[in-house]
Amino acid sequence: MGKYFGTDGFRGKANVELTAEKAFKVGRYLGWYYSRNHEDHRARIVIGKDTRRSSYMLEDALCAGLTSSGADAYLLHVTTTPSVSYCCRMDGFDCGIMISASHNPFYDNGIKIMRANGQKIEPEIEEKVEEYIDGLIEELPYATEDAIGRSIDYSAGRNRYIGYLMTIPSRAFNGKRVALDCANGASSMIAKSVFEALGAKTFVINNQPDGVNINDHCGSTHMESLQKYVVENGLDVGFAYDGDADRCLAVDERGKIVNGDQIMYLCGKYLRECGNLDHDMIVTTVMTNLGFYKTCDANGLKYQQTPVGDKYVAENMMANGYVLGGEQSGHIIFGKYATTGDGILTSLMVMQTMLEKKMPLSLMADEMKIFPQVLKNVIVHDKQQARENEKVKAAVNAAAEGLGDSGRILVRESGTEPKMRVMVEAPTLEECEKWVDSVVRVIRSEGLAVE
Repeated sequence: MGKYFGTDGFRGKANVELTAEKAFKVGRYLGWYYSRNHEDHRARIVIGKDTRRSSYMLEDALCAGLTSSGADAYLLHVTTTPSVSYCCRMDGFDCGIMISASHNPFYDNGIKIMRANGQKIEPEIEEKVEEYIDGLIEELPYATEDAIGRSIDYSAGRNRYIGYLMTIPSRAFNGKRVALDCANGASSMIAKSVFEALGAKTFVINNQPDGVNINDHCGSTHMESLQKYVVENGLDVGFAYDGDADRCLAVDERGKIVNGDQIMYLCGKYLRECGNLDHDMIVTTVMTNLGFYKTCDANGLKYQQTPVGDKYVAENMMANGYVLGGEQSGHIIFGKYATTGDGILTSLMVMQTMLEKKMPLSLMADEMKIFPQVLKNVIVHDKQQARENEKVKAAVNAAAEGLGDSGRILVRESGTEPKMRVMVEAPTLEECEKWVDSVVRVIRSEGLAVE
C-alpha cells in the first residue's frame, strides 16, 4: 500500500488529501511517462469522471498536467469506470484515468489509473507517481511549441460502450419490469438507455445528480429506497449501482437484497450449465460469505480466494484464465466481456440468467444460505503493531478453535484507513458477536485502539 494510492487508486477528501495540485502532478508524470517512448505519435490517455462537484476541478488539473507533458487527453466526460476500461482496451489508449471516489460521499474523490488492457495500473508506476508528487524525482521537462498536447472531446467512446453493452444479452428483456437506482452517479447517463433498448419497462430512481447528492442515501450502499420501490410498484427486479457504476447489488421481487456473493453463485451456476465457466472456477475474496463456499461445495463449483480488492480478483482471473470473480459488495468481473468490475454488465447478466432459467431472482438467490456475519472496525494507533501483538493473535486463534468448521474469523487491516477489521461468520448472530467482541476487547486492553 502506497502513501497516496491504495487498493482502489488515490482516494481522499477533495482539496484536502486530494488537491488540484496533486492531480496536476499525477497528470504531469503520466503524460511524461507515456510520451517518452513515442517518437512517431503522441501518448493518448482517456479520462472519465463521475458526477461529484470536485470531479470537474480534478479533470481540468489532470488535463493540464497531461497536455503540458506532451500527451493528448481524450475526455469521456461523465461516465462509468468500466467504460474507461472498455475504451482503454478497445481504442488503443496508453492508459486511462477515472475520477471517482466510488461509493464514498460527494466531498471525497479519487483518481483511478488503468493500463492499456483496462486493468488497474501496475504498482510500480503508482510508486513513481507518488515519488514525483513528493518531490523525490527531479522536475520533468515541459512540452513546448507543437509538442504541447491537446484536450479532445471523446464522448463517442462512451456511446460505443453503451452499444457494446446492448450486444451482450442473447435475448430481449421484453415484458420485464425493472427498477434502476443510479445513486445520482455516473450510471444516470447510461443504464436507462441500455435497459430500454433491450425492451425492459424501466423505472429509474436517483438519476438527478447535482454534484453533491451522489450516493446520498441511495445506490448500492443504501438499498432501502430501492427495496421499497420494487415492492410498491410490483416490479420483477431492481438493480442498484454505486457512484461510478463498477458495482451492482440486486433486489428480488419480494424486496430482498441479493448481494455480490449470491450474484456470483447464481451466475456462476448458470454459466457452468451453459459450458461457459472455465475450470468451473469462481474467484472470490477473503470476505466472501461462508454460505457461498458451502453452497458451491454442495453443487460442485470450485473457488479461489484473494485479498480484498477487485484488482486482486482481476489479477488472479487474468493469470489463470478464469472468467468469473468478484466481491460481496457487488464488484463482479465477467472476464469474457470485461477486465474490471462493471455494475451495468452485472445487472445484464443477472437478467440473462433469470430469463434463460425462467425463474424469479428470489428462487435462484435462495439456493444460497447466507451465514450471519458481524464486522467491527477498530481505529488503531499502528496497524502493524495490532496485527503482530501476541495476545491479539492468541485471541484470534481461540476464536478460530471455538468456531471450528461451523464458522470462521478474519482479522485484517483496512487498505485506506488506520483500522483493524474483525469479522466473524457463524450459524447464529449471537456467536458472531461473542467471538468478535472477544478479539476487540483484547485490542483495546492492549492499548492498541484509539479511544
